[in-house]
Amino acid sequence: MPYFTRLILFSFCLLVLVESRKPKKRRWTGQLETSKPSHLYKKNLDMTKIRNGKPQPLLRVDDHDFTMRPAFGGPAIPVGVDVQVESLDSISEVDMDFTMTLYLRHYWKDERLAFPSTSNKSMTFDGRLVKKIWVPDVFFVHSKRSFIHDTTTDNIMLRVFPDGQVLYSMRITVTAMCNMDFSHFPLDSQTCSLELESYAYTDEDLMLYWKNGDESLKTDEKISLSQFLIQKFHTTSRLAFYSSTGWYNRLYINFTLRRHIFFFLLQTYFPATLMVMLSWVSFWIDRRAVPARVSLGITTVLTMSTIITGVNASMPRVSYIKAVDIYLWVSFVFVFLSVLEYAAVNYLTTVQERKERKSQEKFSCMCGMLPSRTMMLDGSYSESEANSLAGYPRSHILTEEERQDKIVVHLALSNESNSSRKKGLLKGQMGRRIFQNTHAIDKYSRLIFPASYIFFNLIYWSVFA
Repeated sequence: MPYFTRLILFSFCLLVLVESRKPKKRRWTGQLETSKPSHLYKKNLDMTKIRNGKPQPLLRVDDHDFTMRPAFGGPAIPVGVDVQVESLDSISEVDMDFTMTLYLRHYWKDERLAFPSTSNKSMTFDGRLVKKIWVPDVFFVHSKRSFIHDTTTDNIMLRVFPDGQVLYSMRITVTAMCNMDFSHFPLDSQTCSLELESYAYTDEDLMLYWKNGDESLKTDEKISLSQFLIQKFHTTSRLAFYSSTGWYNRLYINFTLRRHIFFFLLQTYFPATLMVMLSWVSFWIDRRAVPARVSLGITTVLTMSTIITGVNASMPRVSYIKAVDIYLWVSFVFVFLSVLEYAAVNYLTTVQERKERKSQEKFSCMCGMLPSRTMMLDGSYSESEANSLAGYPRSHILTEEERQDKIVVHLALSNESNSSRKKGLLKGQMGRRIFQNTHAIDKYSRLIFPASYIFFNLIYWSVFA
């Protein structure tokens, strides 16, 4: 090949090499490009996404079957329990139950949850882990309603220690039954209990116990009820037997309540006492004031009936007599007897007035003949007077013998009139005695009724207070 040809090929190759080394032109985008330092274009590495293999979990939850209890096939697993009572919300006499909010904590050991740790620190979890591991199946015996608080999340805490010790805590509100005895109501004391027990595991598989004895139950000092005074909390435990399943450990939270009496003194006892005292006012009212005494007696009787109805409306329908029933019904009897007392007074007064009226009528008839009899006894009379007194006409002339017979007749009539007058006086005295006895009923009632009611109150308060 000639020298000139080789020179042209060499130049062409050099030109192609130079063009390939030049930077390419960018398309115009309508925006100005500014020069930036080259180190800003380098991408920062995210160290959280750098993994050196698959991490090993501390709790090997997936490596074990947690449907079985710890140490299955061996001795019963001990589960300690302690409770902190947050509030005692309400006591219902009608429904015979109580509502309590508490923190329930369980303690047990599960070696399947043990993990290595150099600092011996525990791990805390929420309620999501509870569904993956074994936990005690404790429930509340005689519970009507209960729930775990879930605001803002489920109030459940699970704490696991390196050696496998587990603390399981829940915040629960439970409404449970309480058998109450109202025989001394409202001067009564009630003892209620909240009972805890495993539902599935008998005492051969699970042993429930109070972790620290009596110290396992703690209460808030601010707990108070409007109607009761909380005297004491204490714990007990015993075995419960079911014929179809066997023996179970049962724990009891017992608390004693004493009712405040001041409310019932103002609402029940004091009004009833005032009604009884108001019924005694009729003893000082004139027995002839029938409308006043009758209306007062009926008003007090109806008021007592209203008080009794109001008290029983707020109480359960028990088949025995309560202490408040005794007081109210005895007070009702006192009010009713005051009405009967006036009925007796009014009846005896009517009978006495009827007898006095009859005796006065007889006495007035005899009084018209007394002057003539007196005149004949004195002997100073004329023939005309004797004839007129004897009922004969003046024209009739009496002989001496007839005149003497007439005197004898008048003397006899005079004696009879004196005897009838004495009888009338005796009847009047008897009427006055009846009048005095009738008036004495009110006098005696003024003393007997208050004394009897005071005596009843002394016995009542000494027995029930």
